[in-house]
Amino acid sequence: MRARLLTSIAMMATSAMLTFASAAEKKAAAAPGQCAGTDMLAEAATQNPTLYQRVMSQAANIKNADGLLWKVEKEGRPASYLFGTVHLTDKRVNDLSPEVMKAIKSSSQVALEVSDLSETAIASVIAQSAPLVMYTDGRRLDGLISPEEYETVKSVMGRTGLPGDLAAMFKPWIVTMILSVSDCEREKVQKGERVLDMRIAEIGKKAGLDVVGLETIPAQIESLASVPEQQQIDMLRASLKFADRTDDMMETLVQLYLKRKIAAALPFQIAMAREAGIGDDAFAGFQQKLIVERNQKMHAVAEPLLDKGGLFVAVGALHLPGDDGFIEILRRNGYTVTKVE
Repeated sequence: MRARLLTSIAMMATSAMLTFASAAEKKAAAAPGQCAGTDMLAEAATQNPTLYQRVMSQAANIKNADGLLWKVEKEGRPASYLFGTVHLTDKRVNDLSPEVMKAIKSSSQVALEVSDLSETAIASVIAQSAPLVMYTDGRRLDGLISPEEYETVKSVMGRTGLPGDLAAMFKPWIVTMILSVSDCEREKVQKGERVLDMRIAEIGKKAGLDVVGLETIPAQIESLASVPEQQQIDMLRASLKFADRTDDMMETLVQLYLKRKIAAALPFQIAMAREAGIGDDAFAGFQQKLIVERNQKMHAVAEPLLDKGGLFVAVGALHLPGDDGFIEILRRNGYTVTKVE
């Protein structure tokens, strides 16, 4: 439970709605250190070019969508850096470029979304946050979705090691997060492999840098739980339709990240939900609560650190682009922000 939730919380911006074709299609062979999966956006380019063009056109109109490492400057202060991460263990993601390594080592402090992702910290939070994760008012998940959908939920829960019947107690958002993590990725986390953010923390600590968090695990859980319940249910229903393609979802995310096209992730999720009969408004709360509002809160914590200069900020890549993204927030607050790569 603890290892799975660690991965699930860290991947909060990547629900299991990144889906497209039949799971019966042959998966690509995985290299050592990565899970096997099919790039669904590349798949859509040949099987549904209209959808593909719409997604890529929407992504192209998002500000600051083509970079992951940005230099942050203000007169009279040492330069800081902003880096977008993806919360996965994949070795292709964890192989940081020389420019990123140079930026970390030239900094005096590292700021992550959350500084302590230890099992002890997460277990403590879960013990205190039960009403946000589980129903305590007599309602049950199996009363909110169809019997067929609930059978899929029980099956997925069973693969995580939890008793399937316990699924009825979980709120929709946490089930969607569990569905978003493939069996392969879950096993890697349980074996001790590090997601990118934790690797950056380790690099910073080895270099003697102070590592701090811009928010807490309870704050992340509160954001997830604050999405309106009907939207939580809609997102869960969409993910359940494609619950057997989580490795493909992760491969798609990795490819978008490696190609510096991460801004296409959310338009693709919305397009796939639409294909599954779920309206675009299902994502309204997700975008507002998990991206827009969290960007403002994280910036408020980062601002005094940035004002000193020499800060390396690493947050999920979906927090960077857009009018309400971290980059535009910094510019509105007097910083010069330029793309490095």
